[in-house]
Amino acid sequence: MVRRVMIAAATATVVALSPVAFAQQPDHGSADEAKAMLLKAVAAVKADKAKALDMFNKGEGGFLDRDLYPFCSDASDGKIVAVGNPRAKQLIGTDGRLLKDSTGKAYGQEMFSAAQKPEGQITEVSYLFSRPSDPNPVPKVSFLTRVGDIYCGVGYYK
Repeated sequence: MVRRVMIAAATATVVALSPVAFAQQPDHGSADEAKAMLLKAVAAVKADKAKALDMFNKGEGGFLDRDLYPFCSDASDGKIVAVGNPRAKQLIGTDGRLLKDSTGKAYGQEMFSAAQKPEGQITEVSYLFSRPSDPNPVPKVSFLTRVGDIYCGVGYYK
């Protein structure tokens, strides 16, 4: 009996510490969660744009969930109007078209091009960016769509 309990405890420990368990990172958002937040952000912008952008910037209303957050820019000039990432607040008011990641990839222009597509069409853009909790850039995929005169995105970190 004691031997069975010890074997069961050892097995549970191995399973809990396995790479599969570590691969499931509850502190990081998934692609599906990022898309869901984007749809929630679009609805908020359509309901009250000024209030939505304020909530995005403050991370309120469920718009900062672990490492998921919305960001928005003006569709005509690329000026960033909202960023939920506390580490990226300095980007507000700058021309998002000029953004490049640490490898030199001009992801800001890719995002701006995605914003020129019909409203509601979602485009994916891949690049390197820092998480809200870590200044080191890591691979990120953002889903973007146009909402009236702005475009918004939410990305997940790989």
